[in-house]
Amino acid sequence: MNHHLIALCLTAFSLASHPSAAAQTTPAANDLQAEIVTVSVRGAGLLGDTDMPVHVFKPTLTQPNAGAGPWPVVIFSHGRAGTPVERAQLKNPVAFGHVRYWHSKGYAVIAAIRPGYGGSAGDAEASGARFTDGGSGCSGTPDYNKTAQAATKAVRAAHDWLREQAWANKDRILLVGQSVGGLTTVAACSQDWPGVIGCVNFAGGAGGDPARSPGKSCGPEKMQETMATFGKTTPLPSLWLYSENDLYWGAEAPKQWHKAHVEAATAAGQITTAEFFAAPPVDPDGHRLLLIGGRFWSPPLNAWLKKNGF
Repeated sequence: MNHHLIALCLTAFSLASHPSAAAQTTPAANDLQAEIVTVSVRGAGLLGDTDMPVHVFKPTLTQPNAGAGPWPVVIFSHGRAGTPVERAQLKNPVAFGHVRYWHSKGYAVIAAIRPGYGGSAGDAEASGARFTDGGSGCSGTPDYNKTAQAATKAVRAAHDWLREQAWANKDRILLVGQSVGGLTTVAACSQDWPGVIGCVNFAGGAGGDPARSPGKSCGPEKMQETMATFGKTTPLPSLWLYSENDLYWGAEAPKQWHKAHVEAATAAGQITTAEFFAAPPVDPDGHRLLLIGGRFWSPPLNAWLKKNGF
């Protein structure tokens, strides 16, 4: 019920991670190949630690700007489908076209399938947002910080694993995410992880249901408070990309979330920039901006990367 998940397509807890004894290699597309490693997320399972698959996409020498490495790396965070069945069906945590975009910039990409997705047991990311049938409103008091912190815990485990890899440029890491993954990215960006230099939020949020409440999420003021909290400790540049016809949040709520984030950062003395880009409507749903709106988001993202020396 929460968010559209691009199927093709961070917390102060102590974390531990390790690569699997035998990493798998899986064909992803004609020009891409995903190496799948296993990383342990401490305390994320029903009975303790849990293993999490991380898809690794390294540039090849035939790709523009690839070079021989070590490569800067994007850590991508996927969104959250509305039902347990859909979440269990997640196989590809990042869109292959998006991987190609970052490869063209000389970046490697890693993307974890977080606990609670892809058939793994447990789901710590539920916010408590619920809509009544008929679209009369949402019930309960959503806790979006809980959602963000649970997801961030998993992404931090992937980050810690990445910092041990010889092929990775450990001082040039970008965090990128879509929907709940975008919210996760904003949360992780506030924690100033080693080597992370910037963050990109595609349509980040939680608590939306376009079927029951198109264009208005559950408790958007709670999301505004959450985004403001993250702004207080965010030292890094970020780019927020939303479409005007996002059926999960609508056009105005994300602008208010961003405004609250920036105001909180400024009040806390954070010297950083969080830029907002409002993309035109994307048919049929602006929440799919990352997947089908590349003509809108790639120019501002290209400009942001260039301006920040990324």
